[in-house]
Amino acid sequence: MPPLLLIHGMWGRPSTFTALRAELEAAGMVTNAPALPFHDLPPGAPAPAALAALGLADYVDALVPEVEALGRRPVILGHSLGGLLAQLVAARTGAAGLILLAPAPSAQTLRPSLAQLATLRRVTLGWGWWRRPTLIDAAAARDGVFNGVPEAETAAGIAELTWDSGRVLAEISAPFLDSAGSSRVAYHRLTMPALVIIGRRDRIATVATARATARRLAGPVDHEEWPDCGHWLFHDAIRPRLAQRVAAFLAGLPPGD
Repeated sequence: MPPLLLIHGMWGRPSTFTALRAELEAAGMVTNAPALPFHDLPPGAPAPAALAALGLADYVDALVPEVEALGRRPVILGHSLGGLLAQLVAARTGAAGLILLAPAPSAQTLRPSLAQLATLRRVTLGWGWWRRPTLIDAAAARDGVFNGVPEAETAAGIAELTWDSGRVLAEISAPFLDSAGSSRVAYHRLTMPALVIIGRRDRIATVATARATARRLAGPVDHEEWPDCGHWLFHDAIRPRLAQRVAAFLAGLPPGD
């Protein structure tokens, strides 16, 4: 069974996957969950100025060595922004499989929604936000990321939020302004088996983007829309089901992977 590389989302940390990794490793899987650049700061730390200069390409450059260090092709699992990064990394390095959870859009799959725009509205207030580190506030996170999650788990998740790059958010949300095409995915290279999961109550990723992503992938794809959850698939009511689905996906990979 291939190792599993897990990529967290925007404003997130590897701790997103702590409970999920424990369940997967108890079932015999090998997992690694690296931090994106500057995403390992202590909670409450001030914004690192250098983060503002980083774009998607810098995040991909940081992740490629993580794949190479595993010594064999992994299954790459990404949540939200991590779902887009998983595609960009796999297009460069190859992968045994892809698991995309509520994936952020590529340049080819951008399908915004009113709920998404409402969640991101306060993040993008003020001229020049794309040149600064950003941090989603607790109210927007509660409404748009942790909707449907019990309060105790929501509060714990909000406490773990950290700074992210405004440039990265701009490259995702306005790819037509990005002359480098940083969010453009070479989908013809993504021929590996893939699993795409989106919650129908998601308010920051969109079902339309998940569907467009599943259609673009060049290999065999399982696309699932879970009606009873939103963006946060890692709380106690949903995570065990996710762990079982990830394990089933890995078990069903072709021999040799």
